Amino acid sequence: MDLNVVNTIMILLAASVIVVAVFRRLQLPSILAYLLVGVIIGPYGLAWVPHTDDTHFLAEFGVVFLLFTIGLEFSLARLSAMKKEVLGLGSAQVIFATLLTGSIAWLLGIEMEVAVVLGGVLAMSSTAIVIKQLKDQQELGLPHGRLSVAILLFQDIAVVPFLILVAVLSENQQGTLLWELSWAMLKGLSVIGIMLLLGWWVLRPLFAVIVSTRSSELFTLAALLFAMAAAWLSHFAGLSFALGAFLAGMILGETEFRHQIEADIRPFRDVLLGLFFVVIGMMLNIHVLPNMLHWVLLLVLVIIVFKVALIMGLSLLFGFSRGVGLRTGIALGQAGEFGLALLTISLNSELIDTSVAQLVLAAMIISMGLAPLLIHFNGRIRNRLCANDCNSNVLNTDNHPVISATDISNHVIIAGYGDTGSNLGQLLQQKDFNYVGLDTNAARVHKARKHGDNVNYGDASHQLILDTSGLAQARVVVITYGDVQSIEKTIDQIKVLHPNIPILVWARNENDAEHLRDAGASEVIPRNREAHLMLESHLLRLLGIPLDDIVMRIQSACSTRYPMFNGFFRQ
Repeated sequence: MDLNVVNTIMILLAASVIVVAVFRRLQLPSILAYLLVGVIIGPYGLAWVPHTDDTHFLAEFGVVFLLFTIGLEFSLARLSAMKKEVLGLGSAQVIFATLLTGSIAWLLGIEMEVAVVLGGVLAMSSTAIVIKQLKDQQELGLPHGRLSVAILLFQDIAVVPFLILVAVLSENQQGTLLWELSWAMLKGLSVIGIMLLLGWWVLRPLFAVIVSTRSSELFTLAALLFAMAAAWLSHFAGLSFALGAFLAGMILGETEFRHQIEADIRPFRDVLLGLFFVVIGMMLNIHVLPNMLHWVLLLVLVIIVFKVALIMGLSLLFGFSRGVGLRTGIALGQAGEFGLALLTISLNSELIDTSVAQLVLAAMIISMGLAPLLIHFNGRIRNRLCANDCNSNVLNTDNHPVISATDISNHVIIAGYGDTGSNLGQLLQQKDFNYVGLDTNAARVHKARKHGDNVNYGDASHQLILDTSGLAQARVVVITYGDVQSIEKTIDQIKVLHPNIPILVWARNENDAEHLRDAGASEVIPRNREAHLMLESHLLRLLGIPLDDIVMRIQSACSTRYPMFNGFFRQ
């Protein structure tokens, strides 16, 4: 192995671990830590790590896996229900931002074609920063989180015509723009249609077969393969890697395997996404900043204020409250990675002057560095500026679909959806209680979902599975599978994430019951004890004992054997 590669990896890992640890200790977003690492060790800092095309290409897969996991939380029905936000508000944001910023650049003496490109560059926001920060803050399912995702989705689509425009202008071609755009649109729609058909007719049966092997390694490999293949197919058609990954995630989001896939993909996503932010930090040339710092800071302020005001104004026009519009504007008030890509291509094609490009590049990266802090405090800013906007966090769920189970509240999580779990699910449905079922038997999950049960494939002993099932908002967790070690591990994970939530366990016998109660279960119900109680009841009935006496015996047994029922029955 090339020692230079080993040295690069060691430097990246060591610097990231140290700086991220310090930032987490200071309760600052980890994205800022990665950006700072890139500035320090990059070619314009200590120059320990070069900024190469290969490094940048590898880092882009962090965005690919991020969009893939976001796609897992969508469905075609949800995306269709958000068409007003994606196609309406998203297109309005891109068009108005491009026209206004492009007009300003043209008035400052920049050629019209280049001004339009600059307008497109600054119209983009950072998908990676916004979604990761909102997800970490558990705001992705709130109104401003959904609006942010909708606008970002359209921005990802809008990158394609801007890339074509840059290519046409750099080659000085005339009369080919309309043809190139039409051809790209045709290819894009064809690829999207092929992916949806493959997902429906091939992917679900394929994953069902893979899950039946009970090999977690094969399951993870298959998920990685499909995410990468979809991204490659999208790129081959002239679309972005990230958009293809999002479509792949959305297809798998229609299946019962989405929670387990997200749990398996997350380690790859987080590592590569960290590398992506390091690479972005490497692009900042700190040596040219002193000479143009005042202009850079002014441009940063203009970018943030302009985008916040524009998005807030458009949100009001589309019927959203001031609070939602303001929080959405704050979330998207920065430059984005696709804007950086457009700027880099334009610079390499000599469309944009180097001094102008460095000014814009520095302002874009600084705005991206400030974004995590602004997003972190978006709620406080809204409270300060829109204190009387009481409806800013209210969303009509009929028009705006939920994104994941984390949006459910006061529900029951049923870990293990066999006979006992499915009976509990039916009981909760009859009593109008929300619930989320989890099971690792794919055939059982598929059968339950066909009957309309809210069940997903996933291992409840995994923290991320519990998190995506809405543990933070859940009312009770019921564990019904029989493996004591798995139950104990699940209890441990629940206690880490939500120490005070009640946990009911359906155990095999008395010995297991005592062990699991010591492990932290609120109440443990042994199966053999219940069987014995029912057998006793039937025996007494056959012997002619009055029904009232039998009921009193059952009540007495429940009150003495289950502490939770003490005081419920008269002795």
